[in-house]
Amino acid sequence: MQPGIVHLGLGAFARAHTAVYTEDAMLAAGDFEWGIVGVTQRSDTVARQLAPQDGLFTVVERGEAAGPLRVVSSIVDVISGRDNPDLVVERIAAPATRIVTLTITEKGYRFDPQTRTLDLKDPEIQADLAGRAPHTAIGQIVRGLQQRSLTGAGPVTVVSCDNLPGNGELTGTLVRNFAGALPAPESEPLLAWLPGNATFPSTMVDRMVPATTPGDLDGVEHELGLRDEAAVVAETFKQWVIEDNFAAGRPRWEDAGAVFSSDVANWEAAKLRLLNASHSMLAYLGLAAGKETISDAVAADSFRSACRRMLLQEALPSITLPAGLDGEQYCDEVLRRFANPALGHTTAKVGSDGSQKIGLRLLPTIRGIFDAGRAPAWAALAVAAWMHHVATTPEADLDDPLTAELNATLPARRDADTVVPALLGFRPIFEQDLAEHGGFRKLLLDWYRIIETNGTIDNGPDGLGNEINHG
Repeated sequence: MQPGIVHLGLGAFARAHTAVYTEDAMLAAGDFEWGIVGVTQRSDTVARQLAPQDGLFTVVERGEAAGPLRVVSSIVDVISGRDNPDLVVERIAAPATRIVTLTITEKGYRFDPQTRTLDLKDPEIQADLAGRAPHTAIGQIVRGLQQRSLTGAGPVTVVSCDNLPGNGELTGTLVRNFAGALPAPESEPLLAWLPGNATFPSTMVDRMVPATTPGDLDGVEHELGLRDEAAVVAETFKQWVIEDNFAAGRPRWEDAGAVFSSDVANWEAAKLRLLNASHSMLAYLGLAAGKETISDAVAADSFRSACRRMLLQEALPSITLPAGLDGEQYCDEVLRRFANPALGHTTAKVGSDGSQKIGLRLLPTIRGIFDAGRAPAWAALAVAAWMHHVATTPEADLDDPLTAELNATLPARRDADTVVPALLGFRPIFEQDLAEHGGFRKLLLDWYRIIETNGTIDNGPDGLGNEINHG
């Protein structure tokens, strides 16, 4: 197997999704030129786990029709991007590399969600632009592309696999923003080279991959007979929809079950505003009610009912479904997947980085329902639950890249009448017109008061669940 792909962000999801699809594609086609060079971003943990194992790791499926343990071999090398940024650039620039893939989460793109452009004030972006060996994913990609343009290494495709609408277009924009911010002698030839030599297809990815626990590792060792520190756990379901816009060839991912489509945007919208939005809703309701896992939250009839109402009454009517997708069936399947207790997906983990997710997952539905002349009561409940989580979580415990900014926005007194207007004024999330919408504010105030009063007592006649049922 030869390296042909550099993957930035080698977390559990990438190993249970992209690496599996790539191995299956190589095996099906007998084309072994697409080995993956995996790059860790913020931590070197995965690099330290995989290096002694020659990149091999186990995927454990959990749920109905789960397959046996599987050892995946598509990763041929692992680099700690934090410790070896020059080597990452070198691998991206290598002639053998024809695809760069990314799973760096929403915050890894370091962009302004309102303008969908690179945040040039971000200190890490500024440091990369100043000429240090790049630490950010966008900086690493641009410097790698810059080297390719100078050495004649050939065209390359950059494939975002993160939950962002128009993720390919966005990634291309951020790359051009970074290139354009370089000194003119560097930026001008690079910007001229990019259109004919780099493509940025959009994708939609889906597979639930919770954090691996020590108990998971012990279980793998018991069944496999070998210790695997890099094992990952995943549900049986997986999906990958890809725009077929590749500059220098690609694996036959369709032989592994991927779908190539010219309608990725509607697949993305369906995933973000159905699956991801309901995931966030259940996380914040669960956190308010002391539920540890998503399966615990969806098991509460009131929370499941509220989630289903948001999906069927608000999200589905406000999106255009891609051809072949049955909306109501998809929503039912989403809730069944969330109910899988074997995954152990925690509400805290799913509820992390909310400032990066709320605007993408919930606000488009809220706008769409208001535009249709109706009140988005259930989507507003999800936003109110997020506001309650931000306001009641100690700053040291709030897992969000904008924790400091959010806490600076919050008032000293933390109740509905102070928290809701304060967070509505937080411009990285809420644009002015929505923030000043009286109907939206009233919905948030009403729901926040209910959560504030009943949040920790989900069960019983006076609990949060009962109030939601009568909301």
